[in-house]
Amino acid sequence: FNKDVADLVDGVTKLSSINFNSKAEVNADYQRRLIINLYKDPRILIIKLADRLHNMRTLEFKEPEKQKRIALETLDIYVPMAHYLGIYVIKNELENLSFKYLKPNECNELINKLRNIRNENLKLLNKMIINLKNELNKHEIKATLSIYLKDEYSVYKKLNLKNTIDNIHDLIGIKVITSNIKDCYLALMCIHSLNKPFTNKFKDYIMNPKSNRYQALHTTVFTENNRLVQYQIRTKEMEKIANYGVAYHWLKDGNNAKKVMVEQMSKQNDLISIINEIDSTITDNIEFVNTIKSQLFSSTVYVRTTKGDTIELPIGSTPIDFAYKIHSDIGNTMIAAIVNDNVVPFDYKLSSGDRIRIITDINAKVDRTDWINKAVTLHAKREIQDFIKGKE
Repeated sequence: FNKDVADLVDGVTKLSSINFNSKAEVNADYQRRLIINLYKDPRILIIKLADRLHNMRTLEFKEPEKQKRIALETLDIYVPMAHYLGIYVIKNELENLSFKYLKPNECNELINKLRNIRNENLKLLNKMIINLKNELNKHEIKATLSIYLKDEYSVYKKLNLKNTIDNIHDLIGIKVITSNIKDCYLALMCIHSLNKPFTNKFKDYIMNPKSNRYQALHTTVFTENNRLVQYQIRTKEMEKIANYGVAYHWLKDGNNAKKVMVEQMSKQNDLISIINEIDSTITDNIEFVNTIKSQLFSSTVYVRTTKGDTIELPIGSTPIDFAYKIHSDIGNTMIAAIVNDNVVPFDYKLSSGDRIRIITDINAKVDRTDWINKAVTLHAKREIQDFIKGKE
């Protein structure tokens, strides 16, 4: 073939186990190389994700022990990679297939519950679609409307937090695909004119995209029978990016795919800086993979600055992590943190939706020796260590 193809094949090929002491070390070395390729050449990851998806679709032919091991590895490594590349069409299927083999009883139970919920509300949802179509036509807004159901694994994860399925507000919904951004906001106006919105559940990911470039308006409304239904509103372009992420650029222009995808990944500065920092400081492959899991692949919270910018942090993060993520100078001069208009301690655990303001003072004498234990992110811990060394 050619050098380009050879590099791609090399990127998805495991090294010989002769050079390693155990299979765990072989896997860790391979996973490290894949993670680094997240931003060096995302095409390698896309090929590997396609390969893993095929493995998961044919997992029934493996022994039960291998099924669980492969499914767990998929959730730990490959699902987060698909998330960072924004390829939700693969991410969701990998999650659901892993769930099927790791917890078959819970999976089947949830699939049946969700199917029943959809059937019970089908008449209502179709009526809502007809009403919205009529309203959109009045304003000459062209849009495609469809019903969607939340994936079983997503519901399972939320059940661990919400306790009962009735507390999950986005089980069923309607997707609205428009031609342009202006029509997205006009469609939102039409939706709110027909149904009262649940104000705490509105998200504007068009003005504040997720780190993997996902964009949409999310609004949850009360229906006539007091059920909650979510609307997702986005353009045709946003819909393609929501499904295929950086791979969409491969679909658009295969000749320049690598260049465009690397440019897209390079916009995720936090992702690149975290991988580079961990790669430059940790030589052991197993430790590297475990650190990446805790720093990048763990559950995340989405918080906001006072300017409305969305910041993504690992779950359990504190105002210290937030301050150092904004800038090292902010963290080094922080004297107080205000979350949702309330002063909070530095070890306060941030939640999605929190709005944070950091108070700084360059002349403040603050003892930061205990901050390392209060911080969660590796970046914040290292910045604090450097600051303390500098003071000494």
